[in-house]
Amino acid sequence: MIAVLKQGTTDQQQASLISWFKDMGLDVHVSKGEFHTILGLIGDTTRVDIGLLESLSIIESVKRISEPFKNANRKFHTEDSVIDVNGVKIGAGNFQMIAGPCSVESHDQIIEIAKRVRAAGATILRGGAFKPRTSPYDFQGLKADGIELLLEAKKVTGMPLISEIMNINDLDLFEDVDIIQVGARNMQNFDLLRELGKTKKNILIKRGLANNMKELLMSTEYIMAGGNENVILCERGIRTFETYTRNTLDLSAVPMLHELSHLPVVVDPSHATGLSRLVPSMALAATAAGADGLMIEVHNDPEKALCDGAQSLTPDQFDEVARKVRKIREAIAE
Repeated sequence: MIAVLKQGTTDQQQASLISWFKDMGLDVHVSKGEFHTILGLIGDTTRVDIGLLESLSIIESVKRISEPFKNANRKFHTEDSVIDVNGVKIGAGNFQMIAGPCSVESHDQIIEIAKRVRAAGATILRGGAFKPRTSPYDFQGLKADGIELLLEAKKVTGMPLISEIMNINDLDLFEDVDIIQVGARNMQNFDLLRELGKTKKNILIKRGLANNMKELLMSTEYIMAGGNENVILCERGIRTFETYTRNTLDLSAVPMLHELSHLPVVVDPSHATGLSRLVPSMALAATAAGADGLMIEVHNDPEKALCDGAQSLTPDQFDEVARKVRKIREAIAE
């Protein structure tokens, strides 16, 4: 349920109303917009007498929300959320390029790539230290050593970092990582999501391989229900009957998620297609679809990459994509 307050409602009146709701055992999410303040009521709202609520002089309107996701719902928070990552903002027209290797392999590798993608226009550095792999015999990442190498790259370039967490026991290692990524395989690892909800870290959550948008938003709700509202959604393709690409990139998810939620939406065309030659066109299409950012895998020597080389762009290719993305952004802004 949401209650929209009239303009001119005083802080004291709002506080009194919130106290009344909490006395009924409800949690209250406050969203202050330019013209209205919305109180989102979470819990057993059957106790609320809508007629009585609507009769209050400070209430403009009351609506019941049928969707099970509340905190992520645009009806609770009508304006786009902006996630501030150490001064790099994502959402509400703030577009960011996230780039880097699938996995951190060595000092020279991550430093070189970080410098090149930074020069091309990337604003956030990605790199995997912990890698969930289908086969137990594949490279699993450098783990804690990989985090240390990412932090060195951060010092060199000044770019914020994003890296994937697989186990909440490793959270201490991510203290200086600016965005924690929840990968597709962990989208419904609810224990992990609950623990991340207790932090104030920026979280990027990827849609699962076979999950719909509602399930993605419900997983997001686990994080936000814990008090952490610093969440970014990521569309990275879903598994369908198609075999020519690694996954099927659902670009309709971008405007649909924007309609359903106030959270920023970024697109990962690398994991979606699995083929580097398809990444540029899908990156441009995602930009035109209204994505708030792109996450693109870049490797200085894809043929020798220890992980996902087939879908990685070279730094030169990324530079070309970044230039075209800027042109698309300029075109859709007109």
